[in-house]
Amino acid sequence: MVTQLPRLSRRIGAIAESATLKVDGKAKALQAEGRPVISYAAGEPDFATPSHIVEVASAAAHDPKNHRYTPAVGLPELRTAIAAKTLRDSGLEVGINQIIVTNGGKQAVYQAFAALLDDGDEVLLPAPYWTTYPEAIKLAGGVPVEVFAGSDQNYLVTVEQLEAARTPRTKVLLFVSPSNPTGAVYSPEQTTAIGQWAEDNGLWVISDEIYQNLTYSALSEPVGTPGERALSIVEAVPALADRTILVNGVAKTYAMTGWRVGWMVGPVDVIKGAANLQSHLSSNVSNISQRAAIAALTGPQDAVEEMRQAFDRRRRVIVDELNKIDGVTCPTPEGAFYVYPDVTGLLNREWDGVTPTTSL
Repeated sequence: MVTQLPRLSRRIGAIAESATLKVDGKAKALQAEGRPVISYAAGEPDFATPSHIVEVASAAAHDPKNHRYTPAVGLPELRTAIAAKTLRDSGLEVGINQIIVTNGGKQAVYQAFAALLDDGDEVLLPAPYWTTYPEAIKLAGGVPVEVFAGSDQNYLVTVEQLEAARTPRTKVLLFVSPSNPTGAVYSPEQTTAIGQWAEDNGLWVISDEIYQNLTYSALSEPVGTPGERALSIVEAVPALADRTILVNGVAKTYAMTGWRVGWMVGPVDVIKGAANLQSHLSSNVSNISQRAAIAALTGPQDAVEEMRQAFDRRRRVIVDELNKIDGVTCPTPEGAFYVYPDVTGLLNREWDGVTPTTSL
């Protein structure tokens, strides 16, 4: 008798579909049917990509030089622009040999874990978290270890919580500030404390900085007042730079989710390994999208500020309205474009004959 082997590999069978994209796909299907659906699924701005970026991309599409492959790691001009942004916004000076351009920030997240993890390596995963993180960790053979911070902590984990979760198998800390999905931003003091703890314990850090340019002031300040800068963990603790991968992209700041341009920044040896992976996995990012990303990073930033102020106005309204609901607690997000209400107070109460015990 022939032994029947599993049709699907264990690693692929163990991961779940992106909940974000599943809900977004359902919403888009209903919208296509003419249903009046408002989707809160995918994390993307509802603004058009700034016109000067689109114009550069349009011109690039007509240039035959952009009809060919680029280096797998990305156009040198784009990596130069990314290096300048990394110095400006993350306080870290890097060469272009420390940068890979990826098909969106999601690929950068996957490749970062794939480059660092062996089977059984543990990753400290502050929660609430973006649904892709644990699946990317598991796909790389790692083990996600959830470290939960509730609304009473403004969704910010502490060094004490991280230390309690650390084991001899812990290799990586995932650090996300501003956070998806809570909008929480770690203060400079908190970032420094966590970074120093990671350095003291010889841990790697993967820091997702894709929302770093979207921060807001306190609600007591006028709309549009710039918020406190989201301090990069490598600027807070420079010694961590040799064991940190920064993940970023143009998707959120420039309303370019569909253009699929992200990047990872890190030590030369790790970036070289990730580049080898990408050379087999996806080759290069679209030439046209890379040209558009250069225009985004090096061109005028007026539209970015207009979008940030619009997000601030919306933030104020939704936080205020949610907190009017009996049983709902909604901390004020200081970054990104999310709010994350705590609905614990609505549970175990009867609603039209139903007593929910979970928000799911």
